[in-house]
Amino acid sequence: MLEFDAAKITYEELLDMFWKNHSCTTPMNRQYMSAIFYHSEEQHKKALSSRDALQKTMSKKIMTKIEAAQTFYDAENYHQKYILRQNSQILHELNLSDADLMTSHIAARLNGYLGGHGTQDQLQREIEDFNLSNKAKEKLRATVGRK
Repeated sequence: MLEFDAAKITYEELLDMFWKNHSCTTPMNRQYMSAIFYHSEEQHKKALSSRDALQKTMSKKIMTKIEAAQTFYDAENYHQKYILRQNSQILHELNLSDADLMTSHIAARLNGYLGGHGTQDQLQREIEDFNLSNKAKEKLRATVGRK
């Protein structure tokens, strides 16, 4: 789930970012489905419009669902920051509880980098903010750009 601040980014910009950074044609089950949840009829129309515009440029059918937001349930702890959890050295250095891991901005950034999102330049601009050992930083640098 992603919460956004409309004072910092528009809903259209958020949708654009979603479509550019997401594999929207992969069929998924309910547990791992790709979805955009809207909170107003205006958001619903914008989400449909962005999807339809993208679909015109693609040969495969977009599988992302667009649904009204309802009660949201977090996944079990072991699903949270799953890729980061597979990198025990970096995870251990963060020294976060399961609850803190779910809400940590740094954990989210590291999970993304380890998952193949982001560039070496982006990582270099913020790597010192992560407060990792040199060994962990080198592992992170080696991972980024490889996927």
